[in-house]
Amino acid sequence: MLYISYDGMTDQLGQSQVIPYLRELTKHGYSFTILSVEKKRKLERFGAEIGKMLSDLGIEWKKLMFSQGLSILSKLYDQWRVNSKAEQLYKEKKFDMVHCRSYIAAEAALKLKNKFSVPFLFDMRGFWVDERVDSGQWNLKNPLYKFFYKLYKKKEKKYLESSAHIVSLTNKGKEELVNVYHIQENKISVIPCCVDLNHFNYEKISNQQKQRIREQLEIPHNCKVISYLGSLGGWYMTDEMLDFFKVVREGIPNIIFLLITHDEKEKILALAAAREINSSAIRIQPASRNEVPLYLSVSDWSIFFIKDAYSKKASSPTKQGEIMAMGVPIICNDIGDTGKIIRESGAGLIINQFNNDDYNKAISDMNDLLHLKRENLRAAALKYYNLDDGISVYRDVYKEILEN
Repeated sequence: MLYISYDGMTDQLGQSQVIPYLRELTKHGYSFTILSVEKKRKLERFGAEIGKMLSDLGIEWKKLMFSQGLSILSKLYDQWRVNSKAEQLYKEKKFDMVHCRSYIAAEAALKLKNKFSVPFLFDMRGFWVDERVDSGQWNLKNPLYKFFYKLYKKKEKKYLESSAHIVSLTNKGKEELVNVYHIQENKISVIPCCVDLNHFNYEKISNQQKQRIREQLEIPHNCKVISYLGSLGGWYMTDEMLDFFKVVREGIPNIIFLLITHDEKEKILALAAAREINSSAIRIQPASRNEVPLYLSVSDWSIFFIKDAYSKKASSPTKQGEIMAMGVPIICNDIGDTGKIIRESGAGLIINQFNNDDYNKAISDMNDLLHLKRENLRAAALKYYNLDDGISVYRDVYKEILEN
């Protein structure tokens, strides 16, 4: 089977949302060749480690280098290279099917289907075309971007119609596909961003380890910690999260904001300083995937605010299941299925309006969240984000495609 991903295996997403799935699927007799597009610096840093991991799993890994240009022309060039490499690999190995992650991969898979009649699974990961517009990357007032928007909406329709099956990250995304895109309901499966519950497990981290992390971060023993995990900017509302922290700090003075991120420290501290948040209340810590559970373990709460837009109906934040699996309550807004899961599981607090009134109201609720039992939060992660459940759905989909 050919697995095509525009995300690199050395990216955090590749390590959390591709490799764990394929690792488990290989145990059920599936054989994979991965075609991914890698960033130079990440490949230099993690390539050998990831390469050995995949080799040990019996997975062949073919790599292309990510074009550094920001223009749409560089993406079109990447698309051509992915198409060409996918065709070359198919001619060599005659894959039974193609599993494509998102739209650039789907374009390559569609060409293989048209040319060689090989079926493909469209793992769409969200409404990619509308994300470009909602994020401001494609300004439709610009005739060039308007042209590409119309072009890719037509392509999107073709991917949806021509795929053997579709995977949506959210139930809201599936509803949109059925009601607006008129896709048959039985052609769509929902698999959220699942969690490797063995990796994200608070029970594996001792009190001594947590104490060492607190000492490393210079967090006083009487301080509470609210964490943020992942990259900032883009869809993630850095300004609003810092505004929230400033207000909450007035009600909970002994609180530290721990940002587990590879983003530039100086930029984050400058944004905090602009809000008169003292740097002594901020900790910024880059972490590898292996280290993330350790740093999350010192959290009393974890926060993420995501820009709400049409395309976010299909968004499943990877971090949500990881945080819940670590037994940490979440403070977030409602996008995709996020709010529904928080409400049903009681795993956190939803912020509806990004203003001081709602932030102040949150303080008493935050104190209530401290009484939640970690085992209950982890049980909710097991219910909604269990990797084994995701694998089971993929196996059913693969079987359906391969038998037809």
